[in-house]
Amino acid sequence: MHTTEPVALFDTVLIANRGEIACRIIATLRRLGIRSVAVYSDADAGARHVALADVAIRIGPAPAAQSYLSIEAVIGAAQATGAQAIHPGYGFLAENAEFAQACAAAGIVFIGPSADAIRTMGDKITAKQTVEQRSVPTVPGIARVGLSDADLIDAAESVGYPLLIKPSAGGGGKGMHVVERADELESAIAAARREALASFGDDALFLERYLTTPRHIEVQVLADRHGNVIHLGERECSLQRRHQKVIEEAPSPLLDEATRAAIGEAACQTARSVDYEGAGTVEFIVEATRPDEFFFMEMNTRLQVEHPVTEQITGIDLVEQQLRIAAGERLSLTQSDVVLRGHSIEARVYAEDPAAGFLPTGGHVDLVSHPSGPGIRVDTAIDSGLDVSIDYDPMLAKVVAWGEDREQARRRLVRALDETAVFGFPVNVEFMRLLLELPEVAAGDLDTGLIARRLDDMAFAEVDDRVFAEAALLLDSSAREGTGAGPWHRGNGWRLGAAAPRRYVLHVGSQRRVVLVAGSGSELSVQVTTPNASGAAAVPDADRVAASVRPLDGDRYAIQVGVDTRSVTALPGRDRVAIAHGGAVFEVVVERRAHGAGDDAATEPQLESPMPGTVVLVPVDDGAHVEVGDAVIVVEAMKMEHVLRAAVAGTVALRAGRGDTVSRGQTLAVITPTADAAEVADAAGTADAATNEETRGTTP
Repeated sequence: MHTTEPVALFDTVLIANRGEIACRIIATLRRLGIRSVAVYSDADAGARHVALADVAIRIGPAPAAQSYLSIEAVIGAAQATGAQAIHPGYGFLAENAEFAQACAAAGIVFIGPSADAIRTMGDKITAKQTVEQRSVPTVPGIARVGLSDADLIDAAESVGYPLLIKPSAGGGGKGMHVVERADELESAIAAARREALASFGDDALFLERYLTTPRHIEVQVLADRHGNVIHLGERECSLQRRHQKVIEEAPSPLLDEATRAAIGEAACQTARSVDYEGAGTVEFIVEATRPDEFFFMEMNTRLQVEHPVTEQITGIDLVEQQLRIAAGERLSLTQSDVVLRGHSIEARVYAEDPAAGFLPTGGHVDLVSHPSGPGIRVDTAIDSGLDVSIDYDPMLAKVVAWGEDREQARRRLVRALDETAVFGFPVNVEFMRLLLELPEVAAGDLDTGLIARRLDDMAFAEVDDRVFAEAALLLDSSAREGTGAGPWHRGNGWRLGAAAPRRYVLHVGSQRRVVLVAGSGSELSVQVTTPNASGAAAVPDADRVAASVRPLDGDRYAIQVGVDTRSVTALPGRDRVAIAHGGAVFEVVVERRAHGAGDDAATEPQLESPMPGTVVLVPVDDGAHVEVGDAVIVVEAMKMEHVLRAAVAGTVALRAGRGDTVSRGQTLAVITPTADAAEVADAAGTADAATNEETRGTTP
């Protein structure tokens, strides 16, 4: 490695971004001793990147157009804090030529390429024509400015079917249409123009040959202002859902050394074609059946989401390189200095629900558990207790695993996803774990259509008796630990002589179980039974199995049921237990708990809201007498009504009224039991009367 004369780096750098990329940039700035400035919208006032930065400044309300996309607000924040440079991260203003120009006009260094390079590579038609002048191979097709519908239709036969209609501006798959036959072309062009205009304000289109089993391979480049350009190997990004990357890896399992060198040189020529400066990524498409043939698609003039896999196999901090290049340093690396070691795979954690068509989610993070271990890296924006806004991109974190070879990296990532849990709203962790376990993925037999073909074959976990047993054991463990108030006040069945068995009625969705936990200390037993129509359950001693709960690090527990012990991440609560394993999260709701196999006299007299919502109905008056099963209060949440019913006879004291906004776990009513509550509860033992909560749909 050759050395260069040192150049003074910046004293203060502003990060014009949010989320995990802002946190990741701050980490490098801190290591280099550079003061970091975070910007935030009202929605991000409590965000992790705000807490990590040395200085944080508000730039506007939640809508991105009035905050993170406001050039005036970002430049103003940099001037107010004395920032010498701005790192744009990715997304928002990262590839905005006007922003790069505004930075220069304000005397602030833009950590990225020139506005001209951004502009050239931001237009796919211009980019394609530019790289062709450097003999970089491009996908056969027609691409020039101003193509009319008639031009596109006339050229289609020479391009050949199937073909791909692509917008010249934008990205993310918006406006792209695959056309199989000539009679589909005219309507597809019209649709593509409408979508491109709506998404990017530009309806220019071009045509390319559509590869039937395409693989998406991109090359990381570094270029300084002194004309030095190198590449850091390639990344495979073929695992995509609706043109959005899900899992990325480096190097590609497809390429041999000769093709790796050739595609790397093509990427360098692409950078040279626009006098590129900084870190950038050149994207290629490769037909899976012809791995020695690659075609230029586009250049991303910024840092990529998936840059950590390149960092893991090269040992090079790309953010540091961006800073040094922007400060005017020459590259301290030559191409021969770049050595690829091992294999790295990254999985993106999104706030989305795979079971609901991958709809975005969000909300309060009750608990987040990040993995650790050899070769594991986590870039994250979330901590327990934070709120995730639905105003921005749903990516929360990236879990990255390195191994000596691809299989070791894959297995490490599967294990890391097992240990990744977000409690509070659905995320896609289980989906990614299942994806990594597909035979095609394990074998490296990838293409961009794989997820669409195999999604229906993925067997997502379903609740079973083991989950109910684990939930009851965790509840029981918390009760047995007590509150320090003495044995007479503990909810653990304590009595002179042997402890009474503890009975839990639990449900997950429509699944309902009665679980009996007996014993104490390390000598426990557990039984799981499906209740009958009356809510009762037979629990013969022969059905009991040995059980134990042992706390591990943080929020992980080793739980034994029978002869099997498994490690789970869990969040035990008073009225529910959240359990995660294998990437799946189950929320087990406590309907009631009691001491003794058939005794419900100790049923909880406190009614708590099952989730955040609004009180829409209070059928009883404060101070009224209620019987077991009477409706006491109705909460609406997520367009569903949740009816909270009395589980014990007595006098009700209301703690909330109609129209009140309530939080999850908030006490809404307390029932003071009558003297004969035990007899009343036993006599009323119907399924409805025994239930503290029922749910029915409401009109949207």
